[in-house]
Amino acid sequence: MRTSIEVADIFRAAGPAYRASHAGHLSLDQLKVMSAIETCRTAVMGGHVEACTDCGHWRVAYNSCRNRHCLRCQGAAARAWLAEREADLLPVGYFHVVFTLPVEVADIAFQNKAAVYGLLFQVASETMTTIAADPKHLGARIGITAVLHTWGSAMTHHPHIHMIVPGGGLSPNGSRWIASRRAFLLPVRVLGKLFRRLFLTGLMALHEAGRLAFYGSMAHLADRRAFLRYLSPVRKKRWVVYAKPPFAGPETVLAYLSRYTHRVAISNSRLLRFDEAGVTFWWKDYRRGTADRQQVLMLTADEFIRRFLLHVLPKGFHRIRHYGLLAGATRKAHLERARQLLGVAPPVVTNTPAEPDDICPPCPCCGGRMVVIETFARWCRPRAPPCAVATTGTAAP
Repeated sequence: MRTSIEVADIFRAAGPAYRASHAGHLSLDQLKVMSAIETCRTAVMGGHVEACTDCGHWRVAYNSCRNRHCLRCQGAAARAWLAEREADLLPVGYFHVVFTLPVEVADIAFQNKAAVYGLLFQVASETMTTIAADPKHLGARIGITAVLHTWGSAMTHHPHIHMIVPGGGLSPNGSRWIASRRAFLLPVRVLGKLFRRLFLTGLMALHEAGRLAFYGSMAHLADRRAFLRYLSPVRKKRWVVYAKPPFAGPETVLAYLSRYTHRVAISNSRLLRFDEAGVTFWWKDYRRGTADRQQVLMLTADEFIRRFLLHVLPKGFHRIRHYGLLAGATRKAHLERARQLLGVAPPVVTNTPAEPDDICPPCPCCGGRMVVIETFARWCRPRAPPCAVATTGTAAP
């Protein structure tokens, strides 16, 4: 049975002790994430008081922390991002491709997040665009939306890239649209081999440039020969590139993106229990058969927090990126050309003003209009409403 437990509750209860026991071993970014999650939508963040214009009901709404690692703050961010992406969709099939790093390389990435995650984006996109441009395969310039995930279902460190790719692309001279086969985009074994070669070449370049650091049991890898020996077995492994069946249509693409683009290490809906023994949640064990993949796992509160903090991204690191036809300043021109070749009308742009971000939800008592009657700063509290009127801790939108 689902409970109302949230990650924020775990951090508030066990976070102070965790910080004390790991003093000096937590980065500033991790400490900021912990603080943001603990104080999000509480009086610490400040907020405002809303009142219903019809029945007079009062409601206190606290501000959000807006940290990208906070589960509470990702819903609004995802909706805003999806509204922008909806206009980019083309009336073609879309494919889902996943690039995964082997565990040996993932261990290097854990100690060098910015450098190796950046290399993962660069190499995965280059692999896709190179093979797609090859006349033996598709012979077209494709578009890519790539999203970085760093976790497995049990919150262990598992860096991989999810890509959403239209089923086709523009010819090299832009004169025609080249469609992929209905249920096949590019050969995954060919993608895996090129991905492995390009990534290991880039990783060696980072090592030779002194951009990789190694600590603890991996400190010996700072030596070039030790590093080469460590990578030797990895060169013989098959690197996993997984292509899922194409989506049913643009609507399913958006539904998928809404679940994946702004996801954090674990969702509140997966939490089952939090007590003195630890945190219990469900996870999927993909090594098992489909029928019994869903398992229940219990971790101590300290271990739960440790695993969550494994996935704090470096400051300023972009976890959603666009390549090919969807990249940067040329995206609009490329999409217009693609629509011309596909015989599709451009999306209708309405001049209706967007709904303001600070609009108040309707009154929970009568459905009437709520208006802000008072604001209060961080660490302050609102004036108490009349004792006959109850207030709630509803979060600010």
